[in-house]
Amino acid sequence: MTQRRPADRIGPDPEAGSRTAFASALREAIATSGLSLDRIQARLRARGTAVSVTALSYWQSGKRQPERTGSLAAVRVLEEILDVPAGALLGLLPPPRPRGASRRDRTGEEPLTFTREILQPLLDRVGAPDALDQQHQLKLVGLHDRCEIAEDGGQRAVTSRAVFQSGADGQDRWLLVYAQGDAAAVPDLRPVRNCRVGRSEVDDEHGILVAELLFEHALERGETHLIEYTLTNAGPPYPQCRATHYREFRRTVREYLLEVRFAEEAVPDRCWQYSRAADGPPARRSLRLDSGDGVHAVALDFGPGIFGIGWDS
Repeated sequence: MTQRRPADRIGPDPEAGSRTAFASALREAIATSGLSLDRIQARLRARGTAVSVTALSYWQSGKRQPERTGSLAAVRVLEEILDVPAGALLGLLPPPRPRGASRRDRTGEEPLTFTREILQPLLDRVGAPDALDQQHQLKLVGLHDRCEIAEDGGQRAVTSRAVFQSGADGQDRWLLVYAQGDAAAVPDLRPVRNCRVGRSEVDDEHGILVAELLFEHALERGETHLIEYTLTNAGPPYPQCRATHYREFRRTVREYLLEVRFAEEAVPDRCWQYSRAADGPPARRSLRLDSGDGVHAVALDFGPGIFGIGWDS
C-alpha cells in the first residue's frame, strides 16, 4: 500500500526531489514519443505488463511514483516503449520503502491494475472497506474463465466457474472486482450456479464493477464450494477489449484455466499467453488456435500476479 503522510507533518519531503525528477523525465519521454497514455497502456499490456492509465497519469504528474516490484518492472518496459536508454527512468527513483507484508502475502498493497484510491470507495459502499488489507479465509482453489469475442472484435461475454475452500466456519460470500476498462459500460452480472448477487457498485468513469456473490449457505472449515456466473456486454457494437483478457490474482491460485473463443470473423493471426508474477519479470509464450477458433492457457500454483491471453486484433 502506498503510505500516506500524517496531515500534521511539516518540513520538506525527503523524496520530493527524486519524485519530481522521475515525473519530469517521464512526461518528457511521453511527449517525445507522441503516444497517448491509452496507447502506452495497450503496449504495456501486449508485453504482459498491466498498468492503469490512472497510474501512468499519477506517475507523470508526480502524485505517485512506482514502488512495488511489479511497478518497477513496468518502468523497465516503459523505457523500451518510450525508446529511452535503459535505466534513464528507473535510475531516478529512490530505493523502495520497506513493507511489512512478505512477498507471498500482498495484503495491504495496491491492486496491480488500478489504484487503491479508485477501488476503495466502491469497497466502502458494498460494506467491505477492509478487503484489501484483511487476511481472507476463502481460498480460490480453481478458476475457469471463458471469454467470447464477437464478430466486431469486441468482448461479448465472460463466463467464470470458481471453486473455493473455506479456511474457517461461516464463509458465505466472495467479492468480485471486474475492470472493463476504456470507460466502457460495465457488463451485466448474472449468477448461473450456487450463488446470487448481493450488494454491488459501479464506477462508470473507470469501468469497474464490485459485487458480492453470495453462496447458498455458509461454509464450514475445509468445505469446498463451486459457483458460476456470467458477465455479458451490450452490443453490437461490443466494447473493445484491447485484444487481451487477463486476471489479477492477489493470492496464489492452484489452477487457472483461461479460454478465449473467437467469432469466425474475428479470428486473429497470432495469440500468446503472458504472465507477470508480483516478484518476477514478465513471461510470454505463443499459443496455437484450435479447431473451434479458440485458444487456452493454464497457470498452476500461480500468484500473486497477472495472467492473460493476448492476440493480434
